[in-house]
Amino acid sequence: MRLLLQQRPVAGEIPKYVQLILQQDMLGGWSLLRETGQTGGKASLKREQFLDQGAALAAFEKARDAQIKRGFQVMFAQGASAPQ
Repeated sequence: MRLLLQQRPVAGEIPKYVQLILQQDMLGGWSLLRETGQTGGKASLKREQFLDQGAALAAFEKARDAQIKRGFQVMFAQGASAPQ
């Protein structure tokens, strides 16, 4: 599952983005990847590991909701059960 969120551009500022990726690893666990940065600029990547899909999905949704509260908008969603 992949979700790309972006802030609305403000005059004179480069928009910021957040990309959330939820994927199963080779050992049956789940990884939540959070990439944040400015469009065309530096980015940072954080990874969280989860043993079960339920906990990973809850963390994904919590991260999504936190970014939406900060003013980010969903630009792209990918996955069979991509959140709306």
